Amino acid sequence: HVSRPTARQALQRLVDRGLLTRRRGVGTIVSPRHVHRPMELTSLMRDLVNAGHKVHTTIQCYEVRPASAQEADILKVAEGTLIVHIERTRFANDEPIAVLTNLIPTDIAPTMQELESASLYDLMRERGVILASARQVIGARSATTKEAKLLSEHRGAALLTTQRTTYDPSGRIVEYGDHIYRASRYSFEASLFAQ
Repeated sequence: HVSRPTARQALQRLVDRGLLTRRRGVGTIVSPRHVHRPMELTSLMRDLVNAGHKVHTTIQCYEVRPASAQEADILKVAEGTLIVHIERTRFANDEPIAVLTNLIPTDIAPTMQELESASLYDLMRERGVILASARQVIGARSATTKEAKLLSEHRGAALLTTQRTTYDPSGRIVEYGDHIYRASRYSFEASLFAQ
């Protein structure tokens, strides 16, 4: 006689596999899809759309301003050079996935209206910018109260972080991004090759 798992055990197995989520006061619900993103020089929006997610963006800040000493150092421009500072929240299937902060030279920066419905990298390419290479640092930390609110997480929730500096073929920095992602809904995927 083989005992069959109880409904409670079966549900627990689905929770353990990440297919269901238990929420206090709500009960057991189907988990939102996890976003797996390849580590390539692509935009988050393009990757999400290609993976079949419904994507939209809200813009918290779009500001043209003189670069501070720190921002000028990051973009390798003279202090006081006009730059565009942008803060956006990216949603996949109506769920916040990432908060994206970018610094961009004004001569190649898309407008606020364009960024509400299109990818930053696609818009830069339309302006003739060639994205040749990037340096990216990936880390992790806990969410601040503000970040947790933007990402529908609790304060202190785990976040993945990236700082990406993108270059054109001449070596000019065309974009700096400081991005945070929900670790509960997001992961990076890389292919590694032996040399």
